[in-house]
Amino acid sequence: MSAALIQSRQAEIIEEFALFDDWMDKYEHLIELGKDIPAINVARKTEEHLIKGCQSKVWLAADEADDGTVLFTADSDAIITKGLVGLMVRVLSGAQARAIAEADLHFLDTIGLHQHLSPTRSNGLASMVQQMRLYAAALAARRA
Repeated sequence: MSAALIQSRQAEIIEEFALFDDWMDKYEHLIELGKDIPAINVARKTEEHLIKGCQSKVWLAADEADDGTVLFTADSDAIITKGLVGLMVRVLSGAQARAIAEADLHFLDTIGLHQHLSPTRSNGLASMVQQMRLYAAALAARRA
């Protein structure tokens, strides 16, 4: 079920980004996505929750819900980066830890994100994904 949830969310995002022909419009959409992100508690904006490898500051936290799903909260000090982490939270939050750890995040290439990000932002996005997978793996291990 969780893998299907991640797939359907990726499909939604692919459809949304297909509505825009111009990359400036896609960036605007990305910025809007950042505004809807579940905000990380200010007390968690610590070094421990800071993602290494991002040029901007990005804080990410993961909690396990009662049903075993992983809930992510995040924030960033840069609007594009906040949109990127918001995009990842939208796709992965609420899924089972194992599904997150094993997810094929094909939508990133399908919408052309990797081609249109600077190398530093692309590396930052990869660091976000890696950290989300690590959080999910740690939560899954705790349940096992």
